[in-house]
Amino acid sequence: MRGYAPTSVPESGVYQTAALARDANALHDALGGDEHAVIIGHDWGAPSVCGAAIDAPQRWCKVVSMSVPPGPALGAAFLSNLAQIQSSWYMFFFQHPLSNYVVAANDMAFIDMLWAQWSPGYAAIADLAHVKDALRNPDNLQAALGYYRATLGDGKRDPDLATLQQRIGSEVPAQPLLYLHGENDGCIVRDVVLAARATMPAHMRVEFVADAGHFLQLEQPQRVNQLIVDFLAN
Repeated sequence: MRGYAPTSVPESGVYQTAALARDANALHDALGGDEHAVIIGHDWGAPSVCGAAIDAPQRWCKVVSMSVPPGPALGAAFLSNLAQIQSSWYMFFFQHPLSNYVVAANDMAFIDMLWAQWSPGYAAIADLAHVKDALRNPDNLQAALGYYRATLGDGKRDPDLATLQQRIGSEVPAQPLLYLHGENDGCIVRDVVLAARATMPAHMRVEFVADAGHFLQLEQPQRVNQLIVDFLAN
C-alpha cells in the first residue's frame, strides 16, 4: 500500500481507497495479468480490491475481501450503529494533529493497543514489529494517518477519483465475491457484517472465521487459506 515502507510515499499525498484501487489495477498491468487474475485484500485492502474490480472488471475473475464489508454497509453503520461508532473512535482521533505525536510515542504503543483491541488474545509480537518498521519514518506514519483523513476528514482527495470513490461506497463488484470476517473482530462489529449480508446479492458469500479477530489471516491462516482455495476452485 502506498506510503507504507518500503513502498514509496506518493508525491500527490492522495490516500483515497480509489487511489489504492487504481494502484492494484496498475500492478495487474505491471505483472502481466490477464482476465483470470484474482484479487485479495484485507482492511484498507478490502474496499480497495472491490474498487479495483468495479473499476476494471475485465481484469479480475474473482474477489476476496476481509474484515471491512463491501458496499454501503460501513457508511450506514457510522450513522446508525453506536457500537461501531464506539469501536471506530481511533478514526476520529486520527483527524486531530495531536495523533501525529501520540501514535509515534513510546515505540508506537498506540498500535499495540489497537491490535490488542481488534484481535483479542492474539500474540502479535512478530507482526507488530513489521508494522512498526513500516511506519517509523515520520513520512510513512503521516501516510498511514492520511488514509483516515482522506476518508473522514480534510485529507487531500483527487477529484478525478471522486466517481470511483463513490462507487466503492455504494456498489459491490459484479464478480463472485468471498467476504471473510473474524468472529471476535474488535474493529468492525458483527452486526455491521450481518446487516451487509442481509442486503448483498447472491454472488457474494460471507463466512465468519471462528477463534479469530480482525487479523484473521494471521490468526487462523490454514482456515482462511482453505476457504479461499475452495472459493477459487468452485
